[in-house]
Amino acid sequence: MITDAEDRVLWEGREYFGLCTNNIAEYKALILGLKGALACGCKKLEIYMDSELLANQINGSYKVKNKNLKLLMQDVRKLLSAFESATVRHVPRSHNARADRLANLAIDEQTAD
Repeated sequence: MITDAEDRVLWEGREYFGLCTNNIAEYKALILGLKGALACGCKKLEIYMDSELLANQINGSYKVKNKNLKLLMQDVRKLLSAFESATVRHVPRSHNARADRLANLAIDEQTAD
């Protein structure tokens, strides 16, 4: 979900990623959101994530050891380089309810088919 400084929704995306780990799903969701931000013409981002692991990996506090996550991190880094600035902050899950709603919709839509 992409919002502006006044919390108006600029873009919402959802996609079913199939069976995968929660960390892979978090990375793929971030990549989807970064592509959405680029499509909206965003130049500066403040990214709020409820995955402490990903926030710390992106900020360089934690190393990415898993080979699958390393590949996804390469995609994240490439996308982040397209912005003038981007900050990543960890937030509690309760502050990320709108994004969680989109993730659950994608799962529900897939399982309804």
